[in-house]
Amino acid sequence: MDDQGCPRCKTTKYRNPSLKLMVNVCGHTLCESCVEMLFVRGSGNCVQCNTPLRKSNFRVQLFEDPAIDKEVEIRKKVLKIYNKRELDFSTLKEYNDYLEQVEDIVFNLTNNIDVERTKQIMEQYQRDNKDIIQRNKAKLTREQEELEELLLQEQQDSEQKRLDTLQEEQRQLQTKRKNKQALLDELESSRLPAAVLLAQHKDRAVQLETQIEKQKQNVKPANIFSTGVMMGQTVSFVSVSRVEEVLYVYQPLCIDAYGPLVPELDQLGRLGYLNHVCTASPQDQAGGYTSGLACHRAIQDAFSGLFPS
Repeated sequence: MDDQGCPRCKTTKYRNPSLKLMVNVCGHTLCESCVEMLFVRGSGNCVQCNTPLRKSNFRVQLFEDPAIDKEVEIRKKVLKIYNKRELDFSTLKEYNDYLEQVEDIVFNLTNNIDVERTKQIMEQYQRDNKDIIQRNKAKLTREQEELEELLLQEQQDSEQKRLDTLQEEQRQLQTKRKNKQALLDELESSRLPAAVLLAQHKDRAVQLETQIEKQKQNVKPANIFSTGVMMGQTVSFVSVSRVEEVLYVYQPLCIDAYGPLVPELDQLGRLGYLNHVCTASPQDQAGGYTSGLACHRAIQDAFSGLFPS
């Protein structure tokens, strides 16, 4: 990350940790100072690719690779036009083909492949689906507004709870200070023994703590989720259709090796094949390896093809 720098003034983040890199639609970066110098009149050409740029379109580079910033910006613009959802298609295959078309457009624009033709395809699609685009855009806007309202309400509730908690802590602290001062005054003016006064003060402190705990228990819990669904409310969901499939039946693998019959795995030790094979360590066995398995594979290779075909 420290080797990132401005291609014009050659300043890097290693030399200047506060360096702020800016990126435009072409995907090439400039530092904030160079942007101010080169785009005094509000527009100019990219230093690297000579693409006409506007100063207002420069934004802070978020990713280490400026190409990712370029792709993110292009994807936002493309998805404003290609905003159909799965419900707008009759089959899943049509929806997947649509998503693949969107990815092809993003890839072409990001990598400068057939840009003019890709833009023509987008313009033609926008003309042919103008009503659907506006409808989905309005629907998305309403959903975003509802979500923002819920998030705002949740933030306000959280802030109010924080303030209430802070005020309660302040009241408790003031009460404890008053009790402490009252104890000091009693010790100074009262004729009762100090042990009796301390015991009374301790009893009052216990009663205060009991009242505080009761107040905490009486606080009403939240009755709404951040999604807007009331707690305890029964929500009906559409049942998922069950797909009946044939269960898998294992069929042992039968290989004709054109050679003598290979002993079974459990017969290798009895027949003496494992006498000179290194014993597997506990670390090897933890991964599923066994000495018998390795020996069995070696015997299969040795016995294969011994008979003429």
